[in-house]
Amino acid sequence: MKVILTASLCASILAHATLAHAEANGAKAPTLKETLETAGLFISGFIDTSYTYLSGAGVFTSGIPNRVFDREHNSFNLNLVDITAAYQPEEGFGGLVQLDAGSDANIFAAVGTGTDDEFDVQEAFVQYAYGAFTAVGGKFVTLAGAEVIESPVNLNFSRSILFGYAIPFTHTGVRAQLKTTGGAMFTVGVNNGWDVFRESASTVVDANGNTIDTADGKTVELGASLAPYDFLSIAASAYTGDEPGLTEVGRRDLIDVVVTYTATDALSFVFNGDVAQQEDAIAAGTDADWHGVADYANYQFTDQWRAALRGEWFDDEDGFRTGVAQEWKEITATLAYAPIDAVEIRAEARQDWSDVDSFVDTDGSIDDNQYSFALEGIFKY
Repeated sequence: MKVILTASLCASILAHATLAHAEANGAKAPTLKETLETAGLFISGFIDTSYTYLSGAGVFTSGIPNRVFDREHNSFNLNLVDITAAYQPEEGFGGLVQLDAGSDANIFAAVGTGTDDEFDVQEAFVQYAYGAFTAVGGKFVTLAGAEVIESPVNLNFSRSILFGYAIPFTHTGVRAQLKTTGGAMFTVGVNNGWDVFRESASTVVDANGNTIDTADGKTVELGASLAPYDFLSIAASAYTGDEPGLTEVGRRDLIDVVVTYTATDALSFVFNGDVAQQEDAIAAGTDADWHGVADYANYQFTDQWRAALRGEWFDDEDGFRTGVAQEWKEITATLAYAPIDAVEIRAEARQDWSDVDSFVDTDGSIDDNQYSFALEGIFKY
């Protein structure tokens, strides 16, 4: 934080000096952002606020939350304030720091960093680039999934089931990427595991809080993305490594695929599929499997108006990810309006179903479905 404040102070001094010089010569003074970008330092971010209404209590009968971020029954929320500072030259050393504050930060914060202060360092890494090769070391977001932590990039307000229950959020380790002349990207990395900041935090504990085992083996990630046509892009990633189960540490494997098809300038479709399993997840000798698919459609009516639709199916057949052995489905409709480039307002309606009574209502009863409504405001800078 001190480094960022020092950099901001230096940038401010530089900006004022540039402004004074420009005014003295009768020229239009550059903005602070333009001055920083001239020096190769890019600063961006967003503010994400919302009102959410959820018909249920936001948890399954297992006690595990049944929504990723929008868990409140009836509430106004400051979801996230995000600021990213990046110096990433095409050649040589650079780095990126992404800081987040708000209610969402407590949820995606990695184990071992504390999750009760509504603050998280989402990403922070050192980078080295040479030609088509780039390597980073530190903390970075996962390769998997069609959706990301940053709401402005997603089509809908609420996050998908797959985003919250099938894949990880972040990793701490090293990653190398190679981009070919044809535009394909290949990635390989080694990290501490799923949403784990430090190795000692990834443990299995007994009912008394005593450590039984630690998942000290590393997780390997592989990724590939390509765009064979202007209208089609494909990304695939795989993860394998030790992760804590309910009573044992076992190897967890994940394969994630995202396909994006741009039908016209206004209409696009996205498919996301996940298949995962973990050895000894439930107990020694008892594995767990989970898999699911999500489909998206987005139609841009005008420069300001668009609509998005998402449908999902997720099979947590052993109850390892949600605490309930169930098939969980949802459909979400979002209408978005952007009065200016920096602002988007979204209205959303969502319905969730399960093949068993797993949703807890606000009165303590249980049901096989729940619904929600939300209004979101995003400001990007």
